[in-house]
Amino acid sequence: MANQETATADIGFTHDDFAALLDKYDYHFNPGDTVAGTVFSLEPRGALIDIGAKTAAYIPIQEMSINRVDSPDEVLQSNETREFFILTDENEDGQLTLSIRRIEYMRAWERVRQLQAEDATVRSAVFATNRGGALVRIEGLRGFIPGSHISTRKPKEDLVAEELPLKFLEVDEDRNRLVLSHRRALVERKMNRLEVGEVVIGTVRGIKPYGAFIDIGGVSGLLHISEISHDHIETPHNVFNVNDEVKVMIIDLDAERGRISLSTKQLEPEPGDMVKNPQIVYDKAEEMAEKYREQMRMKAEGIDPNSVPQEETFVDNDNDDAGEETTDDEE
Repeated sequence: MANQETATADIGFTHDDFAALLDKYDYHFNPGDTVAGTVFSLEPRGALIDIGAKTAAYIPIQEMSINRVDSPDEVLQSNETREFFILTDENEDGQLTLSIRRIEYMRAWERVRQLQAEDATVRSAVFATNRGGALVRIEGLRGFIPGSHISTRKPKEDLVAEELPLKFLEVDEDRNRLVLSHRRALVERKMNRLEVGEVVIGTVRGIKPYGAFIDIGGVSGLLHISEISHDHIETPHNVFNVNDEVKVMIIDLDAERGRISLSTKQLEPEPGDMVKNPQIVYDKAEEMAEKYREQMRMKAEGIDPNSVPQEETFVDNDNDDAGEETTDDEE
């Protein structure tokens, strides 16, 4: 017995010393850290998680997912090990509060930023509407579609539960703003089937002082007043009526802004035909469009169409078919 007491005395290491040593080397958990933890107890409105701290950490049900959760076992299983975000510092009982939702939230914003950078089209169902537009969820985040960017003739209320193709307009995590466009997604899809220089048939849907809006296969293009005719026009109302069917040529496709620019001016066989005799413009549309496309090809190759002698070309002002060297007699 004496030998045992002597050995204990020689060690010189008490329980208090051992506790102090543990404190010295204890890992300090800080809010904002991401740690691994193991679920060891599911409770009605939360769960206890072992993350290696002195006291089990707690995750409330509202922090278990970016989406609505009614029961902890929808997300967590006993003895499951996974990542947790430390949401708050220790309370008076030494217990930390954890979150999965915050991890999902950060990763969701990272994902939508990536999708925006790729100019990706995403699909999501409308879950609610309001006076300003419609609400959707993208990667679990709430997104807003302004009314001006909803391209459908349905009442907004009838869009609930309907899945829409969408493009990103604004992704701002700091302001918690995720804004999307249905119109841009539709226009891009239609625009992918269209080409500059192509002649299409459309319907006049609206007339403004600056031009006419033409519906071409479900998307709207602008026929600016300056592209109606080589002759001066006071107002597009002098040439078109709403619901008129027209032939137009596509002269520009701006997918990023969702804009289609149209022209009948470039289809005129003679300047002013669109004002004097629109039918001859429509009858000669394909022929004039081919001359326009040839001009574009020449410019792309660095050739100035105006450098070709006029007598060797089809005389048509700015629409010379310079590449074919066709004379009037040959025509």
